[in-house]
Formats: sequence, C-alpha cells, structure tokens
Amino acid sequence: MDKLLLWVSIFTSLLSEAFAQADLKSKVFVFPRESETDHVKLIPHLEKPLQNFTLCFRTYSELSRSHSLFSYSVRGKDNELLIYKERVGEYSLYIGNSKVTVHSVEEYLSPVHLCTTWESSSGIAEFWVNGKPLVKKGLQRGYTVQAPPSIILGQEQDSYGGRFQKSQSFVGEFADLYMWDYVLTPQDILLAYRDFPINPNIIDWQALKYEINGYVLIRPRVWDIDLNNKMR
Repeated sequence: MDKLLLWVSIFTSLLSEAFAQADLKSKVFVFPRESETDHVKLIPHLEKPLQNFTLCFRTYSELSRSHSLFSYSVRGKDNELLIYKERVGEYSLYIGNSKVTVHSVEEYLSPVHLCTTWESSSGIAEFWVNGKPLVKKGLQRGYTVQAPPSIILGQEQDSYGGRFQKSQSFVGEFADLYMWDYVLTPQDILLAYRDFPINPNIIDWQALKYEINGYVLIRPRVWDIDLNNKMR
C-alpha cells in the first residue's frame, strides 16, 4: 500500500509539473537555446471559432533571423493563425495560410511589445509595436479562424502540434501574453502596453494554463527594472 501511495504521489507531482496554471505577471518564459523540441503549449479558454481577435505580448531576443512568435494550428491547417517575425522591424500575420507583412522602426536588442488585431467583417489586420500603430492591411475578409487550436510558443507548427524546425525556433524571453475574442480599442491597446490589460477572455498571462516541454524556464522579468528596483 505504501508503494502505491508513493507512485501516486510521484505521478501527481510529474503531472503538476507538466500542466500548470499560474499568475506569471512580472515573469517570463526563457527559451535559452535554438532547438527543434523546446516549446510551451498553451491551453486557452476557447470553445468556438474566432471572427475577431486581439493578441498582445512582449519579447526580448537577440535573434536577427526569422522566427515564430505565436503559432495557432488546427487539424489540416498549420498556419491558421501565426505571428512570425521575418527580421528586425518586419512582422507577418497569417490567417488561414494567407499573410500580410508590416514594417516598423525598431531598435535591435530591445524589448518589444506587440499587439495584433484582426476582424473578419472588414478583413482589417493591424499591428501595434511598442504602443504605436502600423499601417493597416487587409487579410481574409469574411474568414473564420477555426477551433479548437494547438497553440505553441517557441516553435512554428508545420502540422497540428508538431513538425518543428530548429531554424524557426524562438530564442529569448517571452512575457505578458493576452488574447481577446474581439478587437480592442486603441485606448485599451495602450493600457495593455502599459501593463494594465482589460479582462482578457481567451489567454490571460495572470491566470495562464500551460505545459512546458523541453528546456524552457520561468524567471523574473527584469528588462524594465529601474535603479530603485521598481517596475516601470
């Protein structure tokens, strides 16, 4: 009986490490190396397809090559919703395997706050980089983003939940991920940029459900600590 209880305890411990829900405010996922395996799987509050969304997050990376930032795949469609950084200051949004690309002035080796919005009725996609809006683009007007998804950070899915490529992996720090099933107002996007997101209803960094796979760590976010040790 004691052995049975021991194995139950070990299994429960392993399960709790694999699947977690936590408030990660002022913390980051650290992806320390280039890899074709290391990633974080997210478990969103999402039960129906999307006709609108807003997605915001921060990254800090030395990468100059292209890499995946947010990979949302459904069965039969690997790039159902993908945010991909082509190079410094150049971002692509994929919806249903079609894409638009935007350009911004961006300082290399600096943290970046990125928000992306899209609405099906108009097809308008918009990027905000560090609180500033970029030129609006049209993408997949009338389309519906399907569910349920496999959502992966750190890798780009070439099939549902897998087929990762080392050359597309993210290396660096990732934080403050929030997602809504509607398009935020410009005022609310600025609040997210200032670290005061309003009621995210799909993904909430402060109540995040996730599974870590491989060499990914959680550490304090220290990019914006000032000399008085206060978060700006």
